[in-house]
Amino acid sequence: MSDELTKSIPKEKLDFLSKLFTQSEGKSQKELMREVLPLLKKAKEKGLTFTQAEMAAAIAAIRKHGSAEDNAQIDQLLKNVSQRQK
Repeated sequence: MSDELTKSIPKEKLDFLSKLFTQSEGKSQKELMREVLPLLKKAKEKGLTFTQAEMAAAIAAIRKHGSAEDNAQIDQLLKNVSQRQK
């Protein structure tokens, strides 16, 4: 992800987000949760965390360059993750 919005985010974090986004493409909600949650858990175990600003910048960059379908998928992923964290 090469965008002015993400220039301050460390490469390791951008690589993780890229992998997360790539693995979520074309998946149903059930498939997303089965694949994304383990990735998020693994990142947390490695101490890979994101500030609110980093997440907002990454999401804005993805939305800027993504299709309507990509953006809908991001919305669904964020909704699912926030529901799991409650």
